[in-house]
Amino acid sequence: MPCRAGTGEERALRRESAGPAKPRERSSLGRLLPTLLLVVSAFTSAASVSGPPLAKRPLVSAGPPVGEASAASPSSPHFDATTVVEMARALAQKPFAPPGTSLPEELRKLTYDQYRDIRFRPSATLWAQPSRKFRLQLFPLGYLFTTPVEISIVRNGRAEHLPYRPDLFTVGPLVPKPLPQQDIGFSGFRLLYPLNLHDRWDEVAVFQGASYFRSLGRDQQYGLSARGLALKTGDPTGEEFPIFRAFWIDEPEPEASMLVLHALLDSPSVTGAYRFEIWPGRDTVMFVDAVLFPRVELNEVGLAPETSMFMFDANGRIGVDDFRPEVHDSDGLIVLNGRGEHLWRPLANPARLQISAFQDQHPRGFGFLQRDRLLADYQDFEAHFERRPSLFVEPRGDWGKGAVILTEIPSDSEIHDNMVAFWRPEKPIPAKSEFRLSYRLLWGLEPAEVLDRLRVVKTAMGRADVKAPTPVRRFVVDYGPDPHPCRGPCAPPHAEVTTTSGRVAEIAVGDNPLTHGYRVSFTLDPQNSDLCELRLDLKFDDTRSAEVWLYRWTKP
Repeated sequence: MPCRAGTGEERALRRESAGPAKPRERSSLGRLLPTLLLVVSAFTSAASVSGPPLAKRPLVSAGPPVGEASAASPSSPHFDATTVVEMARALAQKPFAPPGTSLPEELRKLTYDQYRDIRFRPSATLWAQPSRKFRLQLFPLGYLFTTPVEISIVRNGRAEHLPYRPDLFTVGPLVPKPLPQQDIGFSGFRLLYPLNLHDRWDEVAVFQGASYFRSLGRDQQYGLSARGLALKTGDPTGEEFPIFRAFWIDEPEPEASMLVLHALLDSPSVTGAYRFEIWPGRDTVMFVDAVLFPRVELNEVGLAPETSMFMFDANGRIGVDDFRPEVHDSDGLIVLNGRGEHLWRPLANPARLQISAFQDQHPRGFGFLQRDRLLADYQDFEAHFERRPSLFVEPRGDWGKGAVILTEIPSDSEIHDNMVAFWRPEKPIPAKSEFRLSYRLLWGLEPAEVLDRLRVVKTAMGRADVKAPTPVRRFVVDYGPDPHPCRGPCAPPHAEVTTTSGRVAEIAVGDNPLTHGYRVSFTLDPQNSDLCELRLDLKFDDTRSAEVWLYRWTKP
């Protein structure tokens, strides 16, 4: 089975909040793996499944709309903070059994447009009372989403199954047959919250498809996604996609600004119990606590994974046939390492699959950022890439030794999620062990931790000779304003640029009147190299500091 970075049309459905969207597809890595390029930076020290169900779903007769569901009955199962952990522990002792489904064939064969013609009925929205800030809506099964997900509501320490009923949805003329009557389950859900206006409930989070979920901050539109776990990304045998097979959502108190939900993760290699604490706001914050129970040794595991899309910007327009200057959900990877450095790696849409490892110990954070926030730089009045959220992962506790792994997948269309980043521990996670992990996800603008020094705001590259074509490249790296400006005249910085191969020359540093920071330019002669790893350090004689710029040049 080929590796995939993110769903295509599935990705579109995860991303959109209203109105039509272009189909998005997961990129296929299988055909690219023979050209796998794996370089550890020299500058830094489940598949679609079917089968028997997890547990017999309690059949609840059709009753009141979901939005009017009654409190859990005394016979409802007891639920507390350890419930899902114990379920995951017990499940790991048994062979993997994919969740079963009796999904009718007509739902499996739905097209993208037909699936979108099935919509959750607004009047059935859960918690749709004036005193409630959070509201819950459900997604139907069908099309790419054929794996049923168990969803329960937790009230007063009791969990009650949320049953599917066809009258929870409206069906448009594109859907060929009526929806089934039996309780077939759901494919996921979305949370609504008055994120932008106090009297308008906007979509603030979606959990749907494998272990994918997404969120955003105020005045933003969906872009990149996160996952519960990544396994075997880039492996020639194919990537393994764990699934969230069940959710327990705590009913929020009136006026509550935070929601807690739990999820049970499962795959052939591992089970896991996840707890999400969601705080919507200008930047939506998620606190994630996970306990993993590997069935087998996890050699190629990705913790806190995220996926995004990068097609091109001013730095990579070779062969681009598009009126828009830039097309991307994220333009760079930030890594705050344990040595106090801020590493900025501009993303690239490479000719060959590339995997980079940024070795670290005691990491302080990483994530895909969307720094360019100017509509004029994209010229796309529909996609609004300038409104896409950044996603920063902040470890809670000591993650020890390991590496931030960046996978860049060649793509010829913006419908592909072709960027993947995650943390990989130095040592494999043993089989039959218990592995705990905690971290914070920040969806929105750049975190405060990133803003304490000069940041790279633009990278551009082109031929070094204006008179004739040449293999020598000229790089231009622009820095934004200093967050700690000098009280008097500032001593100009100097730049140190190094490369693993080839030759760097003509290094120059000057003021940038557009960014109110600095511009560094230099040339790179690759000579006979197919790959050059570049590092730029902007040095100051005073207390000021700047991000470290990293770049991988590869021969076209």
